[in-house]
Amino acid sequence: MDYSKLFTPYNIGKMEVKNRFVLSPMGTGSSHIDGTKSDSEVRYYEARAKGGTGLIILGCQMLTDELAQGSLEGTLEKPHVIPKLTEIVESCHRYGAKVVCQISPGTGRNAFASMHTDPPVSASAIPSTFNPDILCHPLSHEEIQTILDQFTNSADIAVKAGFDAIEVHAHAGYLIDQFMSAVWNKRTDEYGGSAENRSRFPREIIRAIRKATGPDMPILFRIAVDHIFEGGRTIEETIPLLKLLEEEGVDAFDIDAGSYEMIDYIFPPAYLGDACMAYVCEETRKHVGVPILNAGNHTPETAVELIESGNADFVMFGRQLIADPDTPNKIKAGRREDVRPCIRCNEECVGRIVTRLTKMSCAVNIQAQEEDHFILEETSNPQSVLIIGAGPGGLEAARVAAICGHDVTIVEKENDIGGQLTAAATPAFKAQLKELVEWYRRQLNQLGIRVKLNYELQEGDALIESNDRIIVATGAVPLDLNIPGIDGDNIINVIEAHQEKDKVVGTDIVICGGGLSGCDCALELATEHGKNVTIIEMLDALAQDILFINAATLFRQLNEAGVKQLTSTKVVAFTDDGVKVVDAEGNESIIPADTVITAFGMKPNNGIAAAIKKDHHLKTQVIGDCNEIGKVGNAIRGGFYAAMNLEN
Repeated sequence: MDYSKLFTPYNIGKMEVKNRFVLSPMGTGSSHIDGTKSDSEVRYYEARAKGGTGLIILGCQMLTDELAQGSLEGTLEKPHVIPKLTEIVESCHRYGAKVVCQISPGTGRNAFASMHTDPPVSASAIPSTFNPDILCHPLSHEEIQTILDQFTNSADIAVKAGFDAIEVHAHAGYLIDQFMSAVWNKRTDEYGGSAENRSRFPREIIRAIRKATGPDMPILFRIAVDHIFEGGRTIEETIPLLKLLEEEGVDAFDIDAGSYEMIDYIFPPAYLGDACMAYVCEETRKHVGVPILNAGNHTPETAVELIESGNADFVMFGRQLIADPDTPNKIKAGRREDVRPCIRCNEECVGRIVTRLTKMSCAVNIQAQEEDHFILEETSNPQSVLIIGAGPGGLEAARVAAICGHDVTIVEKENDIGGQLTAAATPAFKAQLKELVEWYRRQLNQLGIRVKLNYELQEGDALIESNDRIIVATGAVPLDLNIPGIDGDNIINVIEAHQEKDKVVGTDIVICGGGLSGCDCALELATEHGKNVTIIEMLDALAQDILFINAATLFRQLNEAGVKQLTSTKVVAFTDDGVKVVDAEGNESIIPADTVITAFGMKPNNGIAAAIKKDHHLKTQVIGDCNEIGKVGNAIRGGFYAAMNLEN
């Protein structure tokens, strides 16, 4: 594909951006409690600018510490935050990037209950998102004026820090959006009712910002054009608001779709596919004359298509630029194959922030937000390194070790690299996993790493003695359960079901085990192969190990595909006709099946690890699933750390 269109300059107001790549505004969870930015954020944004991104939009910063509700994203309240913001801006300017300060007046009804003591504020006395028993406090005219004054103050801080533009965070059901949307705005004063009245608050915000910036500094406006849920604002209802905001002086619209009612569109997982929110651009383009930016699972290819369509002027990459900050420069240099793909797992970026309250990282790029800490340097003591297993942990260990100057050999018992990634990558919605395996293949070739396939290393192998260091990454194998009939001819495990589709015979398929692998297999068979699928799970809910954001899409798609889901149901036997189960009330029944797929979970494949460590513990590290069952990101992190630790 010709990617040259992505490298043409384009203006937002009087600000020229050198190319069409934009870093989406994403929280990093790493600012200091006093509202200042951390050193790791400075280096994080600098790396994306150095990697060629034309426009950097920081994650939203709140007007005040009180509005931040404990969130570590930075505040724009007092002058002491300016120096660190200036450091971010100037670090990015060094590489020709423009930098945008995104400002937010808060979450409104979407405030987390754990982060406030008073009722959250909103346009109206509507139920709080996370505790519907609590009614929001409707902002008074005096409180609205206070927020407007705070916007002027925060914009002044942004100007003093040297930002090139300001973006208003009016996105996906947060406070400003609650004023703009009839589903949440029940006011009867001049801030409610008609589209013009519902746009009054954001228009007044634009004026408040202009007091600080003057007429020339661009103002962007981030908005979900389609809320997607019933009763939410539609594209047709959003268009009049956009026109009024453009008249008020908005210089560009940053548009996509979603809301907290459709939270997976705010952090779109793999299940939603490529360019999942580009559809909002075509109609928007018909009605606004200022530049349009669009986000949502874009690839370089969908970016080209969107720019060439004329429906948008900039394409936003969020998690892709976390996964590989050098994406633009690699594409410009004709090295598309060297772009490390985001696997859209959400686990180590937003997942870390919301579930662990710690700073963002990345499942495939362990250096994200550790750019000044996890530095790959040439070793002064090169070692010969044997890596056993070419799954994600082994592949990452090999890559990092070779970059650091070690002499690396991988042995793999299968006929190809990838391990369980290869099996998990068979559904179309997990294509990024397949791309990741191919990316590793290319890195191994470029780094001159020896790969021995179809090589099942045994205890006593000469390679164990001849190498200075050993990393064991032999992964996991399916659990073997002692259930009557489990050896039947119509029974296969979930790995086989992914890799050998000819073994999935017949129409009625029963999957025993409702963890993530079982659910993904069910979705693939139902949507891509037309099977009638039933999932049987002993626990009271499916996929309890999946991040709630990803679960929102997964369960919706399972339901749409007609996958039957039997929870609190135990498998007690397998028969020629199906699966015998017992439900929570003790009732027995047979679930008919042409093919039965077992997905009871995995166990560490650590036999060779134990044997090697017995005699060679000083030079052996055991990583990934053969050490402890985890997810892709856990294995890659283990491989990264093991390779950096080879000299200790």
